[in-house]
Amino acid sequence: MATVFETRLIGNIGKDAVMKNMERGVVAINFPVAHNKNWRDKRTGESKTKTTWVNCTIWKKEGANLRILDFLKKGTLVELVGSPFAKAYNQEDGFLRAEIRLNVSKTNILRPAKCEDDMTEDIVDNDMSDCESESDCLDSSLDDFTLDEEDF
Repeated sequence: MATVFETRLIGNIGKDAVMKNMERGVVAINFPVAHNKNWRDKRTGESKTKTTWVNCTIWKKEGANLRILDFLKKGTLVELVGSPFAKAYNQEDGFLRAEIRLNVSKTNILRPAKCEDDMTEDIVDNDMSDCESESDCLDSSLDDFTLDEEDF
């Protein structure tokens, strides 16, 4: 019997998507997405937010339509479906770091960062943040996002 391990993620893109040409005629489109969990502290009544960053990748064959890059911009609210996995790596300073990744199989643009009337209909259904401080939103792990051949 086949098994399925699929995740649905709704969140805001943290940086504009970047494209990387991989070996074997494959293109990777990479972008981080912030998922915010909001709750109210029962003791103090204070509203709290915990942000989890997920590094997302859309895989395409070389020569495929890459128009999705036009819409994967910082601040865009997206719904993503894909296969999640975690990866650990050592940083240059010797610290072990882990990240959550999502190999995206379906992308829906829910709210573009800049909504222009003539583009809205094109991006509503495209088949394929709130942080406590600015430093939380610009987490250095986003800059460390890398892809290896064994990641796909």
